[in-house]
Amino acid sequence: MERADEREERGVHNPRVVDLITEDDATGEVVLVMLEQRPWGSQPEQLRQLEAKFNSYLGYVLEGHLSAQYPQYADKPVRFQIDCASNPRPEDRPFFTAMSNFAAVEHIRMVVAVMQPTGPP
Repeated sequence: MERADEREERGVHNPRVVDLITEDDATGEVVLVMLEQRPWGSQPEQLRQLEAKFNSYLGYVLEGHLSAQYPQYADKPVRFQIDCASNPRPEDRPFFTAMSNFAAVEHIRMVVAVMQPTGPP
């Protein structure tokens, strides 16, 4: 059994971990969430990390690991969702469009969801 202190850290910076898998009852999609708490553009390697995470998620789905681990999701549509603190910067939009277009070829929907802070200011 994995101890809490041995778990790998979640987030865009770690492509070895699927941050969250959930099901959207409204759309019927299986949602693979990528968590990004850093502001966009805060680190020069951020988009490269996101690309690595995206490619890791693609492999997880297309190579059959998702449906092997979660057979109940085998025939459901897939959505990749980036949960982030703010909208991507305008200069990064072509990067996000390219990722979305690439995912669409594989019948995977890609969305960016800006999360509102939940704690006190």
